[in-house]
Amino acid sequence: MDDVAARKGRSKNRAGERAARIQDVARLAEVSTATVSRALATPERVSKEARARVLAAIARTGYVPNPAARSLRSQKTNMILVVLPDLANTFFSKILHGIEETLFAAGYGMIISDLDGSPAKEAHFAAFTAAGRVDGAILLNGHLFGQSRDGKGKPANITVPLVALCEAIPGADIPQIGIDNRAAARKMTEFLVSLGHKRIAYVSGPAANVLEKERFRGYRDALRAANLPFEQDLVIPGDYTLETGVAAGRQLIARANLPTAVFCTSDEMAIGLIRTLTLAGVNVPTEVSVAGFDDIEFAAAAEPALTTIHQPRRELGQAAAKVLIDLLNGRPSADRILLETALVKRDSVAPPR
Repeated sequence: MDDVAARKGRSKNRAGERAARIQDVARLAEVSTATVSRALATPERVSKEARARVLAAIARTGYVPNPAARSLRSQKTNMILVVLPDLANTFFSKILHGIEETLFAAGYGMIISDLDGSPAKEAHFAAFTAAGRVDGAILLNGHLFGQSRDGKGKPANITVPLVALCEAIPGADIPQIGIDNRAAARKMTEFLVSLGHKRIAYVSGPAANVLEKERFRGYRDALRAANLPFEQDLVIPGDYTLETGVAAGRQLIARANLPTAVFCTSDEMAIGLIRTLTLAGVNVPTEVSVAGFDDIEFAAAAEPALTTIHQPRRELGQAAAKVLIDLLNGRPSADRILLETALVKRDSVAPPR
């Protein structure tokens, strides 16, 4: 292969000069046109070496595949919709990484839908999916299109494969990938109890959230197993955001009798809580221990470094994408996959004084 061949095949913008064709790519990559097509549509069927040559030839020639024509022939878009409740939440970053790298390796692209609590956005993406504009969807929003979180409402007529990720969708007949939130929350609460904490506050997620319900059950399980009383006034509502962690800290500071430990059901809330306590002169962990959930990127960099539950977020994304690819290719897939969590011990938790 040489620069002359590349120049012959390169797409031109000036009038009278043709755009690069698939034959130009095949000639430059020294493969057949069928191999070029497979490298773009089903890369798993092409060797890594051949695919690398094809991609290099595409870059050198400026060849642009015709996705519309290919879609009409195959009835496939090679695009997957990923539905997020809130793109601004840092929790989703590694999950998206895991999804994208797995889809890319299989020849699929990714469209991100940030619902951000908007019914209009959800209706738009429901119609988008129902119209076959994507081959499948991964749902991280906790409900099917057309339904609320509690399962009310008639699901939209979606015929492409769907996979639920992180937030299980009760009653939905689709694969569900996540963690055992109840067991993980119990594990953290039991750890705090083992250090000697008896009054453990709990900062919750949104009340209607499936994750919150499971984590709260885990918290209650651990208290019950340790014969510790459940105190309703130690439960502070939150919504997994930094701001509600700050608000929870202010509520605690206003009380005459601080708990010795606080279990926040997200790292963002825990970080906001720690900052508020610290600014008020309450030492963490000497006076109050604080634990989180998720192990986001900022958990280890917090001051003090945050003790938390590690979720294998990248692996969760990979697992969901793999299940969806299996469904798209007619291969059997698991109905439910639960990945392991781990308790990460850092500096924000210590035995009570």
